[in-house]
Amino acid sequence: MVTVQPSLILIIVAGALVASGVYLMLERSLTRLLVGVLLASNGVNLLFLVIAGSAEGAAIIGLNEPNEMTDPLPQAMVLTSIVITLATLAFLLTMAYRSFQLNGHDEVADDIEDAQIRRLAELDEASQSYDEDDGEAPDEDTDDQLHADLATVDTKAPDAPEENLDQSGKEQT
Repeated sequence: MVTVQPSLILIIVAGALVASGVYLMLERSLTRLLVGVLLASNGVNLLFLVIAGSAEGAAIIGLNEPNEMTDPLPQAMVLTSIVITLATLAFLLTMAYRSFQLNGHDEVADDIEDAQIRRLAELDEASQSYDEDDGEAPDEDTDDQLHADLATVDTKAPDAPEENLDQSGKEQT
């Protein structure tokens, strides 16, 4: 059996595909996320095939000698990965389209709980800097004020569409 070294160029291309895919997956746009998943998946598939070795004889018993057969496992993994990627892309494309229908863009909005936690952290940081300037321990009034400020955090999603509802709760046209 002849051992063949994997092509360095193909490994670099696979790494570049995965790196650019991960970069795009970190964006807030669902379209960029979709392209990022596609690029990363193609990079991983290419890496599987490069690592599998050279293409030799078909993996059919009786047609070729066992030491001349290509390993079918990486090919099966790539085929499975293609099917999973296609399903994931269909799901992301549907989400992006629905987001565009509702909001006019496909940006992912901040989560309400994340906004509350961020506000609580800002208030906590402000109270700590206030206490450090004062040199005193925080009193209960300051703690109550922090909780009151937290309760006033806007619970509406930042990009939620405005609803035109009458008093009975039906949408106005």
